Amino acid sequence: MPVTLGDKLVVAISSRALFNLEEENRLFESGDPEGYMRLQFERLDVPAQPGIAYSLVQKLLRFNEDGTERVEVVILSRNDPVSGMRVFRSGGAAGIKLQRGVFTQGRPPYGYLRPLGAHLFLSVNAEDVREALNAGFPAARVLVESVKASDAYPNEVRIAFDGDAVLFSDEAERVFQAEGLDAFQLHESSKAALPLPGGPFKPLLAALHRLQLAGNAQMRIRTALVTARSAPAHERAIRTLMNWNIRVDEAMFLGGLPKGEFLREFEPDFFFDDQTGHVDAAARHVPSGHVSSGVSNPR
Repeated sequence: MPVTLGDKLVVAISSRALFNLEEENRLFESGDPEGYMRLQFERLDVPAQPGIAYSLVQKLLRFNEDGTERVEVVILSRNDPVSGMRVFRSGGAAGIKLQRGVFTQGRPPYGYLRPLGAHLFLSVNAEDVREALNAGFPAARVLVESVKASDAYPNEVRIAFDGDAVLFSDEAERVFQAEGLDAFQLHESSKAALPLPGGPFKPLLAALHRLQLAGNAQMRIRTALVTARSAPAHERAIRTLMNWNIRVDEAMFLGGLPKGEFLREFEPDFFFDDQTGHVDAAARHVPSGHVSSGVSNPR
């Protein structure tokens, strides 16, 4: 019987999103790819330190600990195969089970998301993230300057999402940017019973919901919607999730208040937002990723 990942939640992640390879990357960006490869080879037995998405990956893989393989993490990287050896060894040293990897030696890797059936792609490379989103895959640029995740909830994968242009389409955001807050509120109130179209991260939220229902006595998932919406525009967001038959554990309708301190209280393993200002501010408190989709991110 052929091997398949079709029954798993599949996370594709670049080397620098999973591990802290910033020192090595500076050598690469200086124009010395051979020196970079040589340094990685010299450090084969030196495990790389955790990166920004490390906590998220480590916790997701704990859903496999009862013997049922529910999550697959695949390294999808512009690295060369030699540097890939260090990534696999670093995973082994950390107890992170990495079995599969694609290393493209500088070429864009996003095309491999389709045969993997990936539910999420995390990378530090902005171009790769944009192309992945264009191809229909949930993807975010990991901010390597982010604060690392708290260790306060070892048995919960905690993920926070912005709403418009992330979980939902940017339909309402376009109204807000073109016509202002009052028009936005009127638009959303008049369409409160009409579900919003799905945004780029709806498939990930659905996959997390399925993973939660599949069950693991030791691990659970806790999700939060963290949005600048406020009443009365909150109702359409809630009704949309109900229409999708997907539940979030917490919803924060902040009416434009800065999200950072609220996220610090929630302590997610990762936060996704489409607006660079929100992501940059959030990164001072929690691991954060920029979703370059929607009207706020013209291509």
